[in-house]
Amino acid sequence: MLFYALLFFTFLLRFVFVLSTVDTIDGDNKCSTIGCLGKRLGPKILRRRSDSNVPEVIYKVLQEPISKDELQGRSDIPQTLEEFMSEIKESKSDAKTFAIKLREMVTLMEQRTRTAKIQEYLYRHVASSSIPKQLHCLALRLANEHSTNAAARLQLPSAELVPALVDNSYFHFVLASDNVLATSVVATSLVKNSLRPENIVLHIITDRKTYYPMQAWFSLHPLTPAIIEVKALHQFDWFSKGKVPVLEAMEKDQQVRSQFRGGSSAIVANNTEKPIVIAAKLQALSPKYNSLMNHIRINLPELFPSLNKIVFLDDDIVIQTDLSPLWDIDMNGKVNGAVETCRGGDKFVMSKKFKSYLNFSHPLISSNFNPDECAWAYGMNVFDLEAWKKTNISLTYHYWLEQNLKSDLSLWQLGTLPPGLIAFHGHVHVIDPFWHMLGLGYQENTSIADAESAGVIHFNGRAKPWLDIAFPQLRPLWSKYINFSDKFIRGCHIRAY
Repeated sequence: MLFYALLFFTFLLRFVFVLSTVDTIDGDNKCSTIGCLGKRLGPKILRRRSDSNVPEVIYKVLQEPISKDELQGRSDIPQTLEEFMSEIKESKSDAKTFAIKLREMVTLMEQRTRTAKIQEYLYRHVASSSIPKQLHCLALRLANEHSTNAAARLQLPSAELVPALVDNSYFHFVLASDNVLATSVVATSLVKNSLRPENIVLHIITDRKTYYPMQAWFSLHPLTPAIIEVKALHQFDWFSKGKVPVLEAMEKDQQVRSQFRGGSSAIVANNTEKPIVIAAKLQALSPKYNSLMNHIRINLPELFPSLNKIVFLDDDIVIQTDLSPLWDIDMNGKVNGAVETCRGGDKFVMSKKFKSYLNFSHPLISSNFNPDECAWAYGMNVFDLEAWKKTNISLTYHYWLEQNLKSDLSLWQLGTLPPGLIAFHGHVHVIDPFWHMLGLGYQENTSIADAESAGVIHFNGRAKPWLDIAFPQLRPLWSKYINFSDKFIRGCHIRAY
C-alpha cells in the first residue's frame, strides 16, 4: 500500500507540473482547457495560495527604488505605451527586462506628471491671488467718480431709513468684502430673487481703501426698495477702540507664516511632498487668508450689538431664491445655522469631516475632537446673535488661533474654517443643503441642472467667477447678474466671456 501511495503521489505531482507548464506556455492571451485546469487545481491540490499570475521577478524589479538622476538624459526610455509595446515585442524581452523597461517609463511619466501638476497649481495660485486689471480699473473709476460726482457720495442709507439698520423686524444680511463687482452680484441676486425686497437690509462691510468705490457703486446703482448700508471697518466704534483680538492674531499669523512657509518658490521646490500637499500650502499663501474681511465674521456680535439674527454671506456666492424662510428656522438654541459637508451625492465636494481640516496627528487636536465628525460650510450662515452673546465662541476662536501660532501653524490648514469648526463646536444647527451648494470654484463636474435648482450656490475654491480661470460652463450662473451695458462695466472691459 505504501508503494502504491508513493507511486500515485509521484504521478499526481507530474500531472500538476504538466498542467501548470502548459498554462505558462499558453501565455496571458490564451488559456487552454488543460492549462486552465492546471491553474485552478494545481495550487489547491498542493494546498498553496496563488494570489497572482504575475511572475515574482516583475514584482521584485518594480519594488526596487530608482532615482531621478538615473533617468536624466536617457533617450532609450519609451515615451508612450505604444512605443513600449512595440519595443517589447521586437526585442522579445524576458520578464525581468519587461519589468525594468516598465519601471523606467512609469517613473519618468510620474516625474513629468508631478512637475506639470505643480506648475498648474502654481499658475492657479498666481492667477487667483492677483487682482484682475478689470477689477482694479473698476475700483479706480468709482473712486474718481466719488471725488467728482455728488451723486456718488450719497449717504447709504438715507437719513429716514437709518432706523431700519437696528430694526429686528427686517431681514438683516451681512456681507464683508473688498471686491465691488462680487459684492454687486451678491446684492443684486439677493434683491432680485426676494419676494419681499422692501424688508431686506444689507449691511456691506469693507476696508478703508474700498470704501469710496463701494459707496459710489451703490449710490449710483440703488437696489430699492431694499436698504443698503455701506460701512468701512474703521467707522465702527468697537473696532477703533482698544485691542482687537482678530487684528493681533492676523499680525502674529503673518509674522509666523513669513518664517514658516518660505514663500511659493520654496514650496514648489520641495521634491518629496505630493502635489496636492503643495497645492494646499500655496493656497495658504493666498491674500484671502491675510484679509481682514475673511476673519471679521467672528466678531459679528460686537459689530451689530442691536440685532438678534442675521444671515452672513460670502462675496463668492449667488442667491437664486427668496431667503426670507431662513428667519423661520427654529435654531433650537444653537448659534450657527449651516449646511453639513460630509453627506451628499457629490462625494468630491460633500465628503469633508473634521479630519479634512484639522491635524489629528497633533495631540492637542486628537485629544479634543473626533476626526469623523461632520464639517459644515462657511458662506451662507444663519447666526442667532442673541444665543451667540451667551457663549464664549469668540474667546474660544482666539484661544485656538493662539495655540496654532504656538504650534508653528501645525494644528490646521490656514484659513478661517478650521478655527471656526472648533469655536462653533456644539453650537451648529444643521440646515437643508438646498440653502448652500458648494464647490463651484474648485471642481467643474458640477451639474448645471443641480446648480440651477439650489437656493444659494458658492464658488468656493480658486476658480472664482470673476477670474479667467473660472469654469466657463458655470460662470453664466454668476455673470447674469451683471449689467454689461453699464458705463463702468463697459469702460473697464468687463465681459461675460
